[in-house]
Amino acid sequence: PLDILYEDEDLMVVNKPKGMVVHPSAGHTSGTLVNAVMYHCKDNLSGINGVLRPGIVHRIDKDTSGLMLVAKDNKCHELLAEDFKMKNIHREYIALLDGVFPQQKAIIDAPIGRSKENFQKMAVVSEGKHAVTHVEVIKKYQNYTLVRLVLETGRTHQIRVHLSYIGYPIHNDPVYNNKKSDEFGQFLHSEYLKFIHPITKNVLEFHADLPKEFKDFLDILEKNN
Repeated sequence: PLDILYEDEDLMVVNKPKGMVVHPSAGHTSGTLVNAVMYHCKDNLSGINGVLRPGIVHRIDKDTSGLMLVAKDNKCHELLAEDFKMKNIHREYIALLDGVFPQQKAIIDAPIGRSKENFQKMAVVSEGKHAVTHVEVIKKYQNYTLVRLVLETGRTHQIRVHLSYIGYPIHNDPVYNNKKSDEFGQFLHSEYLKFIHPITKNVLEFHADLPKEFKDFLDILEKNN
């Protein structure tokens, strides 16, 4: 099942559930967002990224929930890809961090590349690609901080790597947080999306509610605060 917030003949905006892989890969050949979208669109998707990633203009991690854009034809895909490249598509994430973040706002500017210690992980490395993350505090709790994040660049695992690097990792992150995590995964959600439709030129804007588990945990923090 797909949670489709918007659809026309050119593109779709989907609210991806936590735990769903975006496209097929080794170990994930079915049950992905691409499988679901292909079934819904009767295989009528852009083919720019090949047979395994039709329609996928950008991606979010398996355990990150929230808004994603899907292109249904090649022209729309090319235009959206260019908009991403030119930073014309505005995305905001909500995350819960371990620790009380000291500032109200911050900019993390640190290059990201493959970790030298573990090739499956990303890390801040001097020879990495330019990466910038904007952080704004929404609320501080006793041992946690709820933040809004805006990406200037789109590196793999950028938010998770940057916040871990400065000592405020995303809560329950199984890869970039040293604390034990459960199967829910990182408390990171793609909450807001705004862009100009590349074909119709209409301004489109979307919000996606936090997953229930995320909300429930915040309710507990509110009571304990």
